[in-house]
Amino acid sequence: MKLVLDPYMQRHLSLPDIARATAGYGFDGIELSPRADFLDWWVMPRATSQRIRDFRKALRDNGTELTTLQPMYRWSSPIEEERQAAMRYWRRAIEIASEMECRIMVSEFGRGTSPERAAGLPPGIATPETCEAAFWRSMDDLVPLLERSGITLSLEPHPEDWVETFHPAIDIIRNIGSDAVRMSYIVPHTFFYGEDMAAMLREAADILVHIRVADTFDHRKSSELRYIVNPPGAKVRVHQHLDIGQGEIDWATFFDTLAEIRFDGVLSSCVFAWEDRAEDSTRFMLSTMRKELTQRGMM
Repeated sequence: MKLVLDPYMQRHLSLPDIARATAGYGFDGIELSPRADFLDWWVMPRATSQRIRDFRKALRDNGTELTTLQPMYRWSSPIEEERQAAMRYWRRAIEIASEMECRIMVSEFGRGTSPERAAGLPPGIATPETCEAAFWRSMDDLVPLLERSGITLSLEPHPEDWVETFHPAIDIIRNIGSDAVRMSYIVPHTFFYGEDMAAMLREAADILVHIRVADTFDHRKSSELRYIVNPPGAKVRVHQHLDIGQGEIDWATFFDTLAEIRFDGVLSSCVFAWEDRAEDSTRFMLSTMRKELTQRGMM
């Protein structure tokens, strides 16, 4: 098992400094989510050849690695122009992952077309069904490339995606039918996924390679007034990425189930909420994950 850090709260640091900080905390590697100087949101990667070389050198010098890399492109857009642009960006992102010796890429099913384009579309153009059809076209393009590159793509359903829930996400991943496409479980999205965290982890065990760890509150509780959003009825997806113990995830069940299914993939600390105490939060997350795993004989 690898314990890695999503350094979003440390994103003001340069990439070489991220490598030094991650090694200093004691994590096994880095989970690099979108950032403006490497893989930015929705656009062609910004990673220059020199930046890639400098980052690779810093990783080697500090005895750490880029464990996972997260592209975010509009590969599920029913607007073919957007989807084709996303495919170009994906191909470059896969090249960068190979250059960085990163063997796992993680991403979401996608949010369809850009909000600006969606606002001007006739009804019925950008629906979950048309987004899914675009996603399958993208899989036809990407899966052979992933297989040739020896890179695993780990997918997660996400609030606001065309699929937000564990089912049908797991069925879609299985039906892709490639060992190069596996599944991520994002713990702070548990209450969007379904009712039974342990059952979901057990069902995904054979394709589960990547888990993000953070706490959250159950937005369904207290008559769905755990969060209050104004104006009432606004269509939003509120969730948090908090330190373990600050929300309502059943952590004993989570770690017990990991031990039961003998999970041996990537476990990522993915807290976003505490930039004002980023170092304390990061160190707490690593020590807590290690303690829980050690107690169950997993480390």
